[in-house]
Amino acid sequence: MAVKDPTAVERANLLNMAKLSIKGLIESALSFGRTLDSDYPPLQQFFVVMEHCLKHGLKVRKSFLSYNKTIWGPLELVEKLYPEAEEIAASVRDLPGLKTPLGRARAWLRLALMQKKMADYLRCLIIQRDLLSEFYEYHALMMEEEGAVIVGLLVGLNVIDANLCVKGEDLDSQVGVIDFSMYLKSDDDLGGKERNVQIAAILDQKNYVEELNRQLNTVSSLHARVDSLEKSNTKLIEELAIAKNNIIKLQEENHQLRSENTLILMKTQHHLEATKVDVEAELQTYKHSRQGLDEMYNEARRQLREESQLRQDMENELVVQVSMKHEIELAMKLLEKDIHEKQDTLIGLRQQLDEVKAINMEMYQKLQVSEDAMKEKNEIIGRLEDKTNQINATMKQLEQRLQQAEKAQMEAEAEDEKLKQEYVNKSESLQKEFSQKEKQLLQLETDLKIEKEWRQTLEDDLQKEKETVSHLRIETQEIINLKKEFLKLQEKNKQLKMICQDQEAALEELASKLSESKLKIEDIKEANKALQGQVWLKDKEATHCKLCEKEFSLSKRKHHCRNCGEIFCNACSDNELPLPSSPKPVRVCDSCHAILIQRCSSNVA
Repeated sequence: MAVKDPTAVERANLLNMAKLSIKGLIESALSFGRTLDSDYPPLQQFFVVMEHCLKHGLKVRKSFLSYNKTIWGPLELVEKLYPEAEEIAASVRDLPGLKTPLGRARAWLRLALMQKKMADYLRCLIIQRDLLSEFYEYHALMMEEEGAVIVGLLVGLNVIDANLCVKGEDLDSQVGVIDFSMYLKSDDDLGGKERNVQIAAILDQKNYVEELNRQLNTVSSLHARVDSLEKSNTKLIEELAIAKNNIIKLQEENHQLRSENTLILMKTQHHLEATKVDVEAELQTYKHSRQGLDEMYNEARRQLREESQLRQDMENELVVQVSMKHEIELAMKLLEKDIHEKQDTLIGLRQQLDEVKAINMEMYQKLQVSEDAMKEKNEIIGRLEDKTNQINATMKQLEQRLQQAEKAQMEAEAEDEKLKQEYVNKSESLQKEFSQKEKQLLQLETDLKIEKEWRQTLEDDLQKEKETVSHLRIETQEIINLKKEFLKLQEKNKQLKMICQDQEAALEELASKLSESKLKIEDIKEANKALQGQVWLKDKEATHCKLCEKEFSLSKRKHHCRNCGEIFCNACSDNELPLPSSPKPVRVCDSCHAILIQRCSSNVA
């Protein structure tokens, strides 16, 4: 017979157990009642079977103290694949009584059953087999087709209503053992009590063996931990002894260094006192100069504020003056327009006056002509009267001609009366027209006087406006001058700012020099450490360079080696090395590679 794969046999057994537990749970729930609590035995066995199904083929993960094999990892992955599972995961993490991942996984299974979404959650987990491969072996039940079959069987549990209390239940320490007695009963062998007793004894033995194996596993893991702790303890004791020896050596070195440090402090105290006096003097000068600069800066700032306020006021006045200027220009334009209209009306009135004068001259000429005609008529009348007198004188002589003369006289008198009447009517009409023309002339003269007065007032207003315009021009010129002065003040302010910046730069340079002096003091300390026990040559004795044997001068300065005591010129000591305490590199001796110190006239480096 062919040997079967043990993993396949395990998967088949777990699948059959899942079928039996789900079937029994559904049948018992339908007979008992669809609402179940946590003490219901078929429901407890269902959770145990599901736990075994999820544990099948689970990879072992190494933790800090021991190996870890739990189903909480793949179940925690469900909330990333199925967003509705985030609520279950959050509530499981917030439960206070759960301390182990297995307890959290059991609580998660109970909450999923109460939500009736266990099949949906596990289906999302089975689909993502690339993610499951991190937790399960390739032959695990969840990675094979049996897992999909179990998920399909779980859909039938949606007909059951479960009311489970997860908060007060001890899920960490429960023992997940399958009770086969619930599934081995059948209708045929219900009466076989001996067989049931044997089966119960076998199951008790199996449970005992499993519990014993579990305890042995825990004891072996504890022994391994004790061995590892003993090894680490011995190592720590050895390291402690080594550390104590090192501490004793370091304490001895510390005492030596402290004694050397006291000697160096005694020697460098005099130099430090001298440098402190110089530094205090420089600080006093710096404080005085800083105080003067602060006063100048405050004064310049105050002047700048005053000038800015004055500039703001002048700009506001300039805006007001510009608006007034625009209004005046508009008024001037309106006045010029009115003046042009008045001039046009005056020109029209003058033309009318000239026409009236021409009409008056014509009427006067006609009146002269009518007066001349009246004079001629009067002369004619005088002549006629003379003729009548002659006729009256001759009437006596000529009686026959008297009637004719009387008739002729009567006709002449009638014609004379007609002519007189006509001349009188014409003279009256001319007098009426003349009086009307005189009235019109008087009215025109009064209007002309009014126009002259109005023009005079307009000319006065125009003169006043011209004066205001000239005054505004003077004010604008003053504003321009003020602007120039303001620009000059701005330039002065810029110059003061530049001076202030230069002074601040000078202060920064002074501070950098002070820091350099501190660094030089530290270099002096190092030099004093190196020069203990060394005796420098006097300037009179050291006259030539040790390498090039040339005489020292201003261009060839002396450099003294701290270690070997040799004296070189600056041309022969070209080797330079950077120091962390100095911003510039230092010169190094060619023979012993010690730091060279430049000598001054007082034989002090």
